[in-house]
This record gives sequence, C-alpha cells and structure tokens, in this order.
Amino acid sequence: MKKSRYRSYSDNELVEQMFQGDRNSFAELYDRYFAVIYSFVRKMLRDSDQAEDVTQEIFLAFYENGTQTPVKSVRSYLYQSARYAIVDLFRKQKHQNNYLAGLQDYYHKGAWTTDDMLIERELQHRIEQEVDGLPPKMRKIFELSRRQYLSNKEIADQLSLSEGTVRQQIHNAIVRLRSRLTCYIWLQVMVLLWWIGKML
Repeated sequence: MKKSRYRSYSDNELVEQMFQGDRNSFAELYDRYFAVIYSFVRKMLRDSDQAEDVTQEIFLAFYENGTQTPVKSVRSYLYQSARYAIVDLFRKQKHQNNYLAGLQDYYHKGAWTTDDMLIERELQHRIEQEVDGLPPKMRKIFELSRRQYLSNKEIADQLSLSEGTVRQQIHNAIVRLRSRLTCYIWLQVMVLLWWIGKML
C-alpha cells in the first residue's frame, strides 16, 4: 500500500492499524502531529533542542505504549502526554537544581575531598567511554550536538542528513547513555548530573 493512501485514513483508522504493527500508520500520525506538538512543547520550554527531545519521547511512548491506553482522540492524547512530560521535566529540573545548589555549597565549605574528585574523574572517564562506544554515525551526531553545540539543522547540512534523522539519532544516543549509566550508585549518578550540568 502506497504511503499516499494513508493520508486519506482517519486518525482512528491509523491508530487501529498502528496497534496491529503497521509502522506506516504511525509514520502518518507522526507527520500529522509532530509539528504542532513540538510547537506546543517549545513554547512551554523555550528551548528548541530540548523541545525536540521531549517531543520525540512523546511519540516514542505513543508508539510503544499506546495499546495499553484507549485512544479516542490522537490530538488530545498527544497534547495530554505533552503536558505530563513538561510537568515531569520541570519537576526533575527542580530536584536537579536543588541538588546542584547543595553540591556547590558542599564544595565551598571545603568538604569536597580528594576521594570525591576521584569519583568525578572516574565518572567523566566512564561517560567518555560510553560515548566512544556509540555507533559511529550516532556518536558523530551526538558530539556535534552536545560538544560543538550545533543545531539539528547545522548537523543535517554538514552530514547530508534529514533533520528527522538527526533528531532520532540524538534521542537514541541519550536513551542508550541513560540506560548504561543508571547502574551506578546514587552518589555517582548525582555527581554525573553535576558534571553534565557543567557541560551544557
């Protein structure tokens, strides 16, 4: 079935076929709603790159978990998911900022010991190892985004890729790194967040 035929289907028809494993149906829903959901998230976050990451996660969750929740209106479902994602992000950022403030106070009071610095260096080394272990294409895109601070469009132009491919590769890299690094104990994870905060 040609992709153009999917454009004539209603949202409910596409959802039904998507839940049966039809990826083209999901692709059509993605094309219909990505721009409006991204625009909504970007307006709330005021950060284009972060909005892209959040929007990608919303659609990924929709595709992977949609069968567990009845979807009467795709638009309403995605907007509601976006609201939940934004609230969750703000909550996490608040906790992280509180921790970083406490960590800074901890450092200025002279409690930052040699052992703590060794832990930080060890984590930095581990992060570098995990980034180096990414597939070559994914690693290149991730480094251009997070280390050279290029926009998705600049990366796409430089590597002759679509912006959608760049967004997906960055998202996949973040998911992979997050999965690999969550095995650390609580203190190590907190120091990791502090280090990432310095890099951003």
